[in-house]
Amino acid sequence: MSVLVKGGTIVTSTGRYVADVYAEGDKIKSIGKDLDNPADEVVDASGKYVLPGAIDPHTHISMPFMGTSAQDDYKTGTISEACGGVTTVIDFDLQQKGESLLEAIERKQSWAKGKVAVDYSLHPAVMDPRPEVIAEVKQAVLDYGTPSFKIFMVYDFRVDDATMIKLLEETKKYGGLVQVHAENVYIIQHMNELLEKEGKLSPYYHAVSRPNIAEEEAVSRAAKMVELTGSRIYIVHLSSKEGLLKVQEARDKGIDVFAETCPQYLLLDEDRYKEPDFGGAKYVMSPPLRTKESNAALWGGLNSGDVQVVATDHCPFDFNGKKDMFGKDDYKKIPNGAPGIETLLMLMHSEGVVKGRISLERMVEVLSTGTARMFGLKDKGEIVVGKDADLVVFDPDQKFTITQEKLHQNVDYTPYEGMQMTGMPYAVYSRGKRVAEWKDDHVEFVGEIGRGRFVKREPFEGF
Repeated sequence: MSVLVKGGTIVTSTGRYVADVYAEGDKIKSIGKDLDNPADEVVDASGKYVLPGAIDPHTHISMPFMGTSAQDDYKTGTISEACGGVTTVIDFDLQQKGESLLEAIERKQSWAKGKVAVDYSLHPAVMDPRPEVIAEVKQAVLDYGTPSFKIFMVYDFRVDDATMIKLLEETKKYGGLVQVHAENVYIIQHMNELLEKEGKLSPYYHAVSRPNIAEEEAVSRAAKMVELTGSRIYIVHLSSKEGLLKVQEARDKGIDVFAETCPQYLLLDEDRYKEPDFGGAKYVMSPPLRTKESNAALWGGLNSGDVQVVATDHCPFDFNGKKDMFGKDDYKKIPNGAPGIETLLMLMHSEGVVKGRISLERMVEVLSTGTARMFGLKDKGEIVVGKDADLVVFDPDQKFTITQEKLHQNVDYTPYEGMQMTGMPYAVYSRGKRVAEWKDDHVEFVGEIGRGRFVKREPFEGF
């Protein structure tokens, strides 16, 4: 299979230029003006961008949580990715009690087998940090192809500071990267008790129970552990101005603290929790939505380089039947999470690039090139000869109104319902094969279920 993309504006993290791209099999074979390679498929991309496929390094597919399970499996999840211009996903793999890291990886791979429509990898989450599990980090980095490790500072399965230090020391040796959900569990417990006594239990109080200071303190403490060990850490779903300031303080001291944020923390704010008829439950996620001031600060962090990645934290639960499965009288019982995998690229272009909050080149960096570099996806993230032919022919002028009905996510709502988009994928290619295309008034999946493959990643080499 070969494809020739003609006359598009190729966008990199440092610039843009008009050229043709020829791909054969899985790989980009040549880039240049007026290519005349015979091809099975020729695409007229004049007036359109040619982007490297987006990479989403933060999803929870089929994740058991809070008495239920995230609703997208690897089939529906990767179809949604393809239709949104995401050509690689790195999913979180929560180690169960008694499992080795390899057993956890093999379990999740068995769920994905025959179902994935685009390429994927896994981050093991260390939930049972026995000494032999800490020792297994070397194999995970060097042999399993999974050099990044999630830990939580909250929930019943959180790790203590001593375990964090051990993981930081071990990952430093072999090129691993610790990822941390940074919130102070004791602040949250205190607020939950206080709000319970006051009878303040509607969805709005989910945000009140997890104040900015809970993230601020946890980011600061994690940064101190990095300073102590000389290692590196990656803050997942950074949500607040205060948390960002702690990231910036650490980075200004030369401490390797990296961060991602998500579209919901850039575009939505805590007023969403006030929607009537339990509507605020749609936005119950952790950390919660913050203020417009934090929205603006995080856009600034993206532009300054203190936030390196934008991901989704895609974790879908139906509004009807899942968000309310334990009743509507206590925010603590609402399953935490929201969908977003399919809307990542369109939101960052329309709300970021079109509105002047971020450059087109910076969008490519935080969605593709920088993400590939951060997580060792050596064949992904750039339109360069020899890389995988993960391409998005993107129409910057195409209008689209986000509605749940026109998306492919296996959930009954989107947090972005009714938002008007400017710019949409026209054709999406995963390793040289078309997997999605614009048709009539939406993007349609045209790929092959099961063609996606597990990608072994390289050790961290610096950022």
